[in-house]
Amino acid sequence: MSDQAEPGFVRVRLDLSYDGKDFSGWAKQTSRRTVQGEIEDALRTVTRSSVTYDLTVAGRTDAGVHARGQVAHVDLPEAVWGEHEEKLLRRLAGRLPLDVRIWRAAPAPAGFNARFSALWRRYAYRVGDRPGGVDPLTRGHVLWHDRPLDLDAMNEAAALMVGEHDFAAYCKKREGATTIRTLQKLSWARDEESGVLTATVQADAFCHNMVRALIGAALFVGDGRRPASWPAEVLAARVRDPGVHVVRPHGLTLEEVAYPADDLLAARAEEARNVRTLPGAGCC
Repeated sequence: MSDQAEPGFVRVRLDLSYDGKDFSGWAKQTSRRTVQGEIEDALRTVTRSSVTYDLTVAGRTDAGVHARGQVAHVDLPEAVWGEHEEKLLRRLAGRLPLDVRIWRAAPAPAGFNARFSALWRRYAYRVGDRPGGVDPLTRGHVLWHDRPLDLDAMNEAAALMVGEHDFAAYCKKREGATTIRTLQKLSWARDEESGVLTATVQADAFCHNMVRALIGAALFVGDGRRPASWPAEVLAARVRDPGVHVVRPHGLTLEEVAYPADDLLAARAEEARNVRTLPGAGCC
């Protein structure tokens, strides 16, 4: 996966959002509806191309997960970009389904890679704990938890998780993939009017199921079933704990992806590709 477009091509950055309810995740699949599949089909149609231009995305969201600030890139032939640049957004808006929108399409700076150049991704997970349930108008984006949640206890537990750790206990194992991540932010706040609790979860990258597993552990602390020290104890064990529940995807939204200054994009992409180890860890 190159950090530069091939000669004769233009790398285009796409900023987009989608409602994940009816998608089987980001990554295209043969027989399922996905965000990547819809956008690539739309690009091929509006540019009247005989080939599909593959997208590279900042974060491959799972089925049912939403995005407000997703970022992707696509390499288009210079002639195609030159012909469609000014009208591309409007044409895509007319071709794409209403649950996915592209807000910006512009040439990317040199060295830009939507995935590897990213400094961090920020997610929000929303939970309602009112006895009557969740507002019907927001039910597709808020999980209902049927027990009262203690905000202070959840933040106490969250503070113990921040930093660089091996998150193997909170990730679905993938062969050859590291589970070492730097969790930069994990905190909870409650909106007084709606009563909805929102978790802010920010890291340099996330492994599969990591955010939803962290939220599941926090809810067990919040409703009193586990002490505030428990999520960190699970983390330290570095093995999947059957007590950690992966919550449903609809409460999760990718809110923002951040990138460094243009002159640091290539260096960041190279750094992100390095195999990570924790200080003091053995080589094997």
